[in-house]
Amino acid sequence: MSLLAATIRRAEASETERLVEIALAAWDRDLRPFLSGTAANPATERRRMQHAVHDLLGRTIVAETEDGAVGWCARARTRAYVPFLFVDPVWQSRGIGTLLLSRTETLLELEGAERVQLDTLSDNVRAVAFYQHQGYRILALKRDGGGRDPELNVRLEKRLTPFRGPVDEDE
Repeated sequence: MSLLAATIRRAEASETERLVEIALAAWDRDLRPFLSGTAANPATERRRMQHAVHDLLGRTIVAETEDGAVGWCARARTRAYVPFLFVDPVWQSRGIGTLLLSRTETLLELEGAERVQLDTLSDNVRAVAFYQHQGYRILALKRDGGGRDPELNVRLEKRLTPFRGPVDEDE
């Protein structure tokens, strides 16, 4: 499927529930099969996503089509890190994730970041391949969660070209 016209914009508080729904749909399809215990519990994940969307709303961008919001990406407050990138499964493989990630990287470059990092489940080969295709390289494998069956995550990193100079239009 090809990419249809999509607009990237800032997230709005009025769409919080839609962003949670996108995250849950993607989580259910792409991540939940690799999880166990409380990490695989939809109610737990819903609460986690509600908190994440609320906490990072000002640092979240949204991909919008004629169908409304179809994906979103957030960047961390204190470091060049992408904790969340979700695309509605119906809209995956149409370039939405690439568009969101690229725009997030540009925002991080404008903030002066020289590198960006993110984590994904090591079992999610599709996601690891996506990030590698976007220029990320694997830095490390790490265990996540202190439960009986902690998941193995992959830490990926990409070098950026930080913007050096004024951002003001007057200069």
